[in-house]
Amino acid sequence: MAKVKFTNLLRRFYPDLKDHIMVQGQKVAEVVEALNQEHPGLKDYLVDERGKLRQHVNIFIGEELIKDKETLQDEVKESDEIFILQAISGG
Repeated sequence: MAKVKFTNLLRRFYPDLKDHIMVQGQKVAEVVEALNQEHPGLKDYLVDERGKLRQHVNIFIGEELIKDKETLQDEVKESDEIFILQAISGG
C-alpha cells in the first residue's frame, strides 16, 4: 500500500483527514479513487469532472511531481510516498 500524505491546509476542508493514509492503487488515478472512498468528495477537490488534476493541486510521488496531470496514469509502487499539496495564494 502506498502512503499518502496531505498538507495541513487540506484539513480545513476535511477535518477528519489524518496525517497520512495507506491506500491501494497502481496508478495515481486509482489512489485518488481509493482516497475518495474513505473521504467522499475529496476527489472533486483534487480533480475536475474529466479527471484532470485541478490547477491549484500538485501531487508528488516521492520528490517527483507527477507527469500526467490529464489522466493521472503515473505508476505507483507499494513502497511509494505520495504527497498531495495545494497552492496557496495571497496578496
